[in-house]
This record gives sequence, structure tokens and C-alpha cells, in this order.
Amino acid sequence: MHEDITGRERERYRRQLMLGGFTAEHQQRLKQSTALVAGVGGLGGTAALYLAVAGIGRLVLAHHGNLTLSNMNRQVLMRDEAIGTSRVRQAKKTVTRINPDVEVEVHDERITRESVDRMLRGAQIALSARPNFSERRVLNQACVDSMVPMVEAAMNGMEGYLFNVIPGTASCIHCVYPEDDPSWEEMGFPVLGAVSGMLGCMMALEAIKLLTGYGKPLLSEMLLFNTLDMDFRKVKIPRNDRCEVCGTV
Repeated sequence: MHEDITGRERERYRRQLMLGGFTAEHQQRLKQSTALVAGVGGLGGTAALYLAVAGIGRLVLAHHGNLTLSNMNRQVLMRDEAIGTSRVRQAKKTVTRINPDVEVEVHDERITRESVDRMLRGAQIALSARPNFSERRVLNQACVDSMVPMVEAAMNGMEGYLFNVIPGTASCIHCVYPEDDPSWEEMGFPVLGAVSGMLGCMMALEAIKLLTGYGKPLLSEMLLFNTLDMDFRKVKIPRNDRCEVCGTV
């Protein structure tokens, strides 16, 4: 258990503590929390950054592979001199330089049935930001089994979606998308960094709300947007009682 927030932390987070209804107790809850961020690319890297600067106590960052030049248009935790080295290790360096009070654990590996429970251990929330169906579905299953809430988000070009998986209460990924898109390619979709960054910020916001109890997170709703014409809307996503992953029937 983390100790109470210090005077230095009160000063670091002073501006967010000015929010109406956001108290030192909310800040303490955030400090005592661990988030698994599955993917440190355009979405997950931005989400991890803003969870860190908000004062989360511990981040578990999972991402397989080395940084490439083509990653640099969107992955805000990365640095040009790190091209060719582990993305997740560079992510840790950046986070700890920005906020050394945050504990960071890294896993340079994919989310698999064999690894996911180890990565999720001790986490109060997970953020789903991997660019493929298989890892997202493994994490979804593990979160449902462990009763750990998960923030699910994805984007393609100028469009994206966001919703929360609340085990026992709200829809899981399999409820919403029971089948994969056979035409989907992991690195075959366009990304404008500002779009993925915006969505990553919203993922961090939803995680903060779920962890602290501050504000109203998305519950049984999906946020859909198209930034080409700035169209934003919410749609209901009722839980499927017959879902193979989270169903009760």
C-alpha cells in the first residue's frame, strides 16, 4: 500500500486538485492504483503518459518489439535515438523522467494466455491498446475472469471508438465484436498521430474515473467519433447474456 500523498505530490497535482469534487482522497486512490497498459503505441503510450502525470502509483507496460522510424509520427513516449531498441523500455525511461514517483514495470512480449495473468497481477484496471484482435481478446478474457475493469479503444484513420468493459455489469469485447474482421492487418491501417493521441487521452480519463470514482465513466455505452468532420456520438451496447466470455446464460 502506498503511503499518503506528500506535500510535494500535493504541489505536483495542485491544478487537478482544484477540480470541483476531486479531492485528496481521489488523488490517494490514484496513487494506490496499478494499471496494465497493453501497448505503448499511439493510444497506449499517450494513455500511459497521462496516467503518469496524473499520479498513478504503478504502471505495467506490455509491448513486444523494437522502435521503428515509422512509429515516430504518433508514439509520444519514444525518442529518435531509441530507434532499433525496445519500445517498452524506452517508454519506461520517458515516464520515469517525467514523473519519478511512478513505479514502472515492463514486459517486452505479447499478450498471450501464458503471459496475461502475470502481467495483470495486482492491477486494478487494464487499458486495451494492442493493434490486433488476438491480444485484445486474450486480455478481455483475463479481465472478465479476474473481475478487472478494462478500457477498450481503437482507431482507424480519422475514426475511433471507446468503451469500458466492467465484468459482471457491462459488455465485453466479445459481446460487441463476436467475430474478427478478416481483412484487418495489424500494421495495415492509417494513423494520424493527433487522432491516436486524442483517443489515448480519453482512455486515461476513463481509467482515472473508474479508479477514483470521480465523474461518470462510460457504462454500457460506446463513444464513436469521426474527426474528419468532428462527429461524436454515443450508442448503447447492452451486455449479451449468452456471450461466450462474460454471459450468464
